Amino acid sequence: MWKAIKIFGFIVGAYAVARALVEPLVIDMSDPATYQGDWGGPSLGGVLLAHCGPGVVAAVVMIWALLHRRSRLRGGTN
Repeated sequence: MWKAIKIFGFIVGAYAVARALVEPLVIDMSDPATYQGDWGGPSLGGVLLAHCGPGVVAAVVMIWALLHRRSRLRGGTN
């Protein structure tokens, strides 16, 4: 069961990372009308935080999990 939860979490995390990478390319940062109705709007900083923040957090957690798993498989101290 834990393996299925971890796989599902990794898929959701990968989606969040992909969205964080694509979001700045999708909105026109020089035109506030394109993002002021989005979550975190009307400011550009709020929009980027709301749309890219979860992707950054997911990337950090996924990298930590992979490094932690790799150290356990090598017989690390953790």
